[in-house]
Amino acid sequence: MVLKLHGGSLSTCTARVAVILHEKQIPYELIEVDWPKAEHKSAAWKKNQPFGQTPYIDDDGFILFESRAIAKYIATKYASSGTPLLPSSNDPQSMALVDQGASIENNNFNPSAEGLTVVLFFKKLRAAEAEPKFVEKWETTLQGKMEGFESLLSKQKYIGGNELTYADFFFLPYGEAIIKLGYNHLTNEIEYPHVARWWKEISSRESWQAVKDGVKGLPAQN
Repeated sequence: MVLKLHGGSLSTCTARVAVILHEKQIPYELIEVDWPKAEHKSAAWKKNQPFGQTPYIDDDGFILFESRAIAKYIATKYASSGTPLLPSSNDPQSMALVDQGASIENNNFNPSAEGLTVVLFFKKLRAAEAEPKFVEKWETTLQGKMEGFESLLSKQKYIGGNELTYADFFFLPYGEAIIKLGYNHLTNEIEYPHVARWWKEISSRESWQAVKDGVKGLPAQN
């Protein structure tokens, strides 16, 4: 059975899962949520995702939600497929660094990047005005984190150590979103050269190019 990804083709969190599936070369079918009918808030949807959010996967009957948990599951279950996204030395310290990298994204990047995307992009889609106090809050918070990212990436090549792992890909959806909004925190080679080097590498990967403008699924190869 082909893995089913239930989510939205333009959903940031769905893209976070899809890019990992592409890296691992795992065929999957996108089951597009019916946004106008608020399908993700329906009783049927909440049987699989009790919080009424996207995405979730159905991997031959195994249901899992939360995009970061799904990404780690895929990287682990399909470790021998596609790009290795776990450290080659699968010891507790190496794995702890990957978990640290994932936590860094979730706590020190995502809140600000997602916040800016919500107030400056998604609210405009609903014809709502961006509130300046929230824009200022997220801009200030994100700027305050950049020194930490630069320091970390000056000492190691990737966010979870010196090997590419699934944690690096967690930054892509909202990193891409804030760049489109005009923020250069991830591309500023003068102020943050190590961040810019890292971002250029991960954002130019073929897997991200395949999903960044819309998740479409990945058919099985004959």
